[in-house]
Amino acid sequence: MKLKQILLTTLISALVALATIFGYEKFNSKEIYFSGQFTKDTPSNYRFTGMPNGSLSGNDIDFRAPAAASIPAVVHIKTKTNAKQANNVPRVQRQNPFSDMFGDDFFDQFFGGRSYIIPEQKASGSGVIISENGYIVTNNHVVQNADEITVTLNNKKTYKATLVGADQAYDLAVIKINANRLPFLLYGNSDNVEIGQWVLAIGYPLNLETTVTAGIVSAKSRSLGLNRDNSGGRGIESFIQTDAAVNMGNSGGALINTDGKLIGINSAIASPTGYYSGYSYAIPVNIVSKVVDDIIQFGTVQRAYLGINYVDTGDLTEEEKKAEGIPTDASGIYVAELPTDGAAFAAGIRKGDYIRKINGVGIGNGAEMLEQVSRYKPGDKISVVYSRKGKEVTVPVTLKNKAGTYEVVKVDNVLDVLGAEFETLDSKKASSLGIDGGVWVKRIGTGAIEDQTRMKDNFIILKANDMDVKSVDELRKVVSSGKILNLSGFYPGSDGLYEYRLSL
Repeated sequence: MKLKQILLTTLISALVALATIFGYEKFNSKEIYFSGQFTKDTPSNYRFTGMPNGSLSGNDIDFRAPAAASIPAVVHIKTKTNAKQANNVPRVQRQNPFSDMFGDDFFDQFFGGRSYIIPEQKASGSGVIISENGYIVTNNHVVQNADEITVTLNNKKTYKATLVGADQAYDLAVIKINANRLPFLLYGNSDNVEIGQWVLAIGYPLNLETTVTAGIVSAKSRSLGLNRDNSGGRGIESFIQTDAAVNMGNSGGALINTDGKLIGINSAIASPTGYYSGYSYAIPVNIVSKVVDDIIQFGTVQRAYLGINYVDTGDLTEEEKKAEGIPTDASGIYVAELPTDGAAFAAGIRKGDYIRKINGVGIGNGAEMLEQVSRYKPGDKISVVYSRKGKEVTVPVTLKNKAGTYEVVKVDNVLDVLGAEFETLDSKKASSLGIDGGVWVKRIGTGAIEDQTRMKDNFIILKANDMDVKSVDELRKVVSSGKILNLSGFYPGSDGLYEYRLSL
C-alpha cells in the first residue's frame, strides 16, 4: 500500500513539473507589448527595435558618448559671502542727548544695540560653459550675494569669475572667467523634449567630483512656485521634470539629451528631506538661451508682458465655465482681468476670453503660457488664438514691458541689490501723509533689505545717508555713492521714525 502511494506521489510530481516547464516556455515565447511599442526582448535587456529620433536605434543603451562629450563643459562653482553687519530689529529713531557729540550709533556699538554680524558663508554649485571664451550659465541662487566666485574646470584648473548679470524671476545667472578655447555645450531644443526620453544630469553634488546620473523626462511645464522676482512677485517657471538623481550642488548643472546637447539647467528637487527622493527639475534651454543672450547684450532680461490676470481653465468649475460659454473640456487660459494699457487689451482681448494658442503652440496652463511669452522682448509680435463665446479668434499682439511701453529696459543694478520695488510718491499721496515727498517701498523681495533688516512692505523712505530723497532717482544716486546705506522713514499709520542700516 505504501509503495503504491509513493509511486502515485512521484507520478503526480513529475506531471506537475512537466506542466510547469511547458507553461513557462509557452508564455515566455509570447511577444511583450507596451503602450505604443512591442519587442520580443524583455525590458531588462535594454534593447530597442527603433526610436523616432534614431539616436539609440538598434544598440544597447549606452550613455558613455554623451557623458564624455559633456563632462568637460560642466564646472564646479564655489562662492564666498563676506561677513556683514545686519539689523536685528527696526529701531524707532529717538534723539539722545549725546548724539551731537558721539553720534546716534555710539551707544549701540558699546551696549549691543540693534545690530548683529552675519558670519562669512561658503557654498557650492555647478555651472555650464556656453562659449569658448568663458561665459558660464548657472542658477541665480548659486551665486546670489556672493562676494567671491571661484570656478574649477573638470581638468582641475581654477579661475576667479565675475558676475555678468542675474535674474531672480528665472533663477538664472551668467558669470565669466578669463579663459579661451574652452569646451562648451551646444544648445538643444527643449520644445522637442518628450516625456519618456532618456536624459542625463551632470554636476557636482554634495561637493563630489563630476557626477553623471540618468533618468527619463517624467513631465513638462511644471510650476512649483519657487521663483520670485526681486520685488517678491511671481517668477517664471516651466520646469522639465525628470527622475535623474539630483542633489544639493547639482544646481546650475547640465541636463542633456542622448545627443550630448544641453536641454536644461538643473535647478530644484522635490524632497521632504532636502535630498533627492525621486523628482528633479530643470529650466528649459529655450528659456535659458533667451535669458543668457539678454544678460550679455543688455545687462538685464528683457521681460515681455501679455498684460492679463488669468486663471487656468482647469481650475474653473463647470458652473463657471457654463456662465462664460467655455466648453467643459476646454483647456487654456481664462482672462480674469486685464489693464486697459496692456498689450492684450490693445489687441482686442477682453475679460472672459480664454487663450488657447500662442504662435501656434497649444496652451494648457499658466506655466506653458509664461514659457512662450518669456521668449520674447518688449516690441516683439506674437500670434494669439483665443475663444469668445464659442468663436475662435486669431490676433497679433505686440508685447510691452512692465511700464506699459515697447522700449528696451535698461539695467538698474544699483537698486537691484536692495531687492525691492520702489516708487516715487506722487504729490497727492505725499500731501495726504503730511510730507513733501519720499520713496515708497511697495514690495520687498530677495536682496540686501530682506537679508539685513526687518523692513516691511509700504515703508516710506525720507532720508538716505542723512540726505532727503524725494524720488527713486535721488535714492539711486545715494545708493551708488557708498558701501554703507542708512535709510530713515516711517510706516503710514505708525508713530515714530525708523532707521535701517545696510552694508552694500
